[in-house]
Amino acid sequence: MSEWVDNFKWLTGDEKPIIKSYEVEYGFGYHPLKRPIEYYINHGVINLDKPRGPTSHQVTAWVKHMLKVSKTGHGGTLDPMVSGVLPIGIERATPAMRYIVGSYKEYIGVIHLHSDVGDDELENVFKLFSRGRIYQKPPYRSSVRRRLRTKEIYELEVLEKENKDILFRIRCESGFYVRKLAHDIGLILGVGAHLSELRRIAAGPFNENHNLVSLYELAAAIYKYEEEGDESLIRRVIMPYEYIFKFYPKIIVKDTAVAAITYGAQLKAPGIIGIFGEFKKGDRVALFTKKSEVIAVAISQYSSEEILKMDKGVVTVTERVFMERELYPPMWKHVKKD
Repeated sequence: MSEWVDNFKWLTGDEKPIIKSYEVEYGFGYHPLKRPIEYYINHGVINLDKPRGPTSHQVTAWVKHMLKVSKTGHGGTLDPMVSGVLPIGIERATPAMRYIVGSYKEYIGVIHLHSDVGDDELENVFKLFSRGRIYQKPPYRSSVRRRLRTKEIYELEVLEKENKDILFRIRCESGFYVRKLAHDIGLILGVGAHLSELRRIAAGPFNENHNLVSLYELAAAIYKYEEEGDESLIRRVIMPYEYIFKFYPKIIVKDTAVAAITYGAQLKAPGIIGIFGEFKKGDRVALFTKKSEVIAVAISQYSSEEILKMDKGVVTVTERVFMERELYPPMWKHVKKD
């Protein structure tokens, strides 16, 4: 197994790639966890524990002000009275937040019934919604157009029932209105119901069990860095933005092909070192360097199995480039073609 595989352990764990070819080490770029501190911050994302009260936009603006940066963006709006996971991208990471917005979301909440119902009746109604696509029309106070649409529920379960309060967990498609679900459950039960509490516990690869930080912890980390020159806390509360693509299939690109992609060229088969995960033609894939730096997101023109057998031709069409052009020098004029 090639030495570069170890560079991905922080992101992929023990997953092993299928190696297609090899390349000498040129020494360009930075491992995401070892970037210089200013570069690290400006390519970072915070798994923020949003408090109840402020809007997602307000919290994101506070983070921007605290870090003294020019740009921040969040990965999926939370209502003011909803707490929990709100990923926030910093500077160069901001455009990548769109790839979290469409990810699945997971919540823990409390539905308050307006009258008592039996346990069996409640379980039966939850089973009706437990898996599959359902029709929803956004509530009047929503920020999107009120038109009928379908959204999918992946998991729904009752965790606990106490009198008229139902503690539940839901894993659902992005854009699903949990408040509307509580209302619909009350209608079907014939007693009426409303959502009294809600907390998001996961948004794509970000969850409350891994590196979730509060605004107070962020403020403490910034103080330690700015006033004492201690980088350790700021490196803990901010993660490299490559984490956004944790669950994406990954194509590992040769150092000699990286600059061409940042200048607009499409990835060709000779520029591939290996692949993490499986994918089909038309799937989104993330293009990475050997140091585990994200280069771009692209649409695959072939399946992973087909690409591993190819020795020529364009294999992906780039959708969005994230890496700066100057990080890896242009080498197409100096390196012999494969």
